[in-house]
Amino acid sequence: MFEDMVLIIAENATVGEFAALLKKFKEMGVTIKDTEVQENGDFTVKTDTKNPLNEESIQKLQIISRNISVKSSNNLNGKMRLPLSQSVVIVPWFPRQISELDAISNNVFMYGKDLDANHPSFKDETYRKRRIEFANIAYNYKLSIVYRELLKLYKTHACRECQENMPLLQKYAGYCEDDLPQLETVSKFLKTREFLQGLAYRVFYCTQYIRHEAEPFYTVEPDCIHELMGHVPLLANPEFAQYSQELGLASLGVGDEDVQKLAKLYFFSAEFGICKQDGQLRAFGAGLLSSVSELKYALSDDAIRKPFIPADVVEAECMVTAYQKAYFTTGTFKEAEDIVRHFVLQFKRPFAIRYNPFTESVEIVDNHKKLGVALEDIKAHMSALDDAIYQFTNSEKEEPWKPWKMGEPKKFD
Repeated sequence: MFEDMVLIIAENATVGEFAALLKKFKEMGVTIKDTEVQENGDFTVKTDTKNPLNEESIQKLQIISRNISVKSSNNLNGKMRLPLSQSVVIVPWFPRQISELDAISNNVFMYGKDLDANHPSFKDETYRKRRIEFANIAYNYKLSIVYRELLKLYKTHACRECQENMPLLQKYAGYCEDDLPQLETVSKFLKTREFLQGLAYRVFYCTQYIRHEAEPFYTVEPDCIHELMGHVPLLANPEFAQYSQELGLASLGVGDEDVQKLAKLYFFSAEFGICKQDGQLRAFGAGLLSSVSELKYALSDDAIRKPFIPADVVEAECMVTAYQKAYFTTGTFKEAEDIVRHFVLQFKRPFAIRYNPFTESVEIVDNHKKLGVALEDIKAHMSALDDAIYQFTNSEKEEPWKPWKMGEPKKFD
């Protein structure tokens, strides 16, 4: 704790940095006692505070500018300088609570603003204007031919997980050829940076419009058929949901270059990924599962397919208004998750993060105390698993578990 301190502001500091510092003083209850210009041009500000400042408070001040350093007033000539360039790293803002996703939801888009001039929706001004209005009624739009054709193709082209979850979506989420389900119903069934940040919280941003009627079997931009027929069946699979969240968590706090790499990893897996199951190629990317024509093409002999190697994937070109020049294949979602997890270890950020599903928040782990708390939490989960393993193994040796059911809750008068 420091009763008072001196801030040294380098002569090349901007007026904006100094103004930001004064604003931070006000927020922290800091008052200025004296100011002085040094012979070397640096500007010193002597302060005192209503409450003693700790190291955390000093770090908040240092975030203001690289040209500001701090030391205590009784150590003015000492060596206790804490330049920001050595002690504090500025990372891109990211949401720490799920509620903060509201602030970025309007910024999420992948493509669609700049459509290719050859696409029918580019030339159809009436369609483009109506699409805003259709946001409220898109789910009543009947396009059963796409639904029926995709279901036929799924039997021979879609991955096992997609085929397993489609009957559940038909039973519980209103999937049928006569009507598109409401996103609210699907959400209840399931439970570029902003988009990836949403994935970190297991939040998936959906479009609300439908593709142009001139090309029902192919769309250059995501629509509600893309979301509901392509993404939802896979997001209902725990392994794929975990893979998507891993990509989202990896994007938090890293630089723009790393975010672009993650975006391509997502694009060529969750959007246009192909896996091998029982020796056969099967699509699991939503861009393929929602496009009759590209689904056929991607699994045909005409398409180029390569192994899912991150170093190659991040160099590939993302085709938005045409079929992909190449597709990437992997074995399972778990395999892709392990590959991506190993790849993102090279990303630089001054802390580790962990997702807390109970508070729906991202926890920053940047010191030994927080690491200890995280380890204790993991130990608690491991203890529960150990108990389950013990009960299960003992029951097999002694007496198998008997069928059971829950009794009625007690009634209190």
